[in-house]
Amino acid sequence: VQLQASGGGLIQPGGSLKLSCAASRFTLNAYAIGWFRQAPGKEREGVSCISAFGSSTYYIDSVKGRFTISRDNAKSTVYLQMNSLKPDDTAVYYCARYSSYSCSGRTDYWGHGTLVTVSS
Repeated sequence: VQLQASGGGLIQPGGSLKLSCAASRFTLNAYAIGWFRQAPGKEREGVSCISAFGSSTYYIDSVKGRFTISRDNAKSTVYLQMNSLKPDDTAVYYCARYSSYSCSGRTDYWGHGTLVTVSS
């Protein structure tokens, strides 16, 4: 199982970034995928999750209305569109696979993170 997050970078407040999580060596459409982040000096937190077929999505309150998770199973990729970025969104972002089709399970594989820095 491999997960590779990409798309991070330095962005000004109010800007947008789209993160990608490329999956390989497993059948993506059988698993829920989540995005997590860890800011400097803080614990890792779950940001968003999408079920295996995309029928269910979840977001933490702080990103609702600003972030959108999506997936293209044919391309084996999950995305996180981040709009109206704030300095508090600065963190290393990780994607992770859940052990089943549902976001209610536990994660079992993690990719390397991609750094998002929101600063003027």
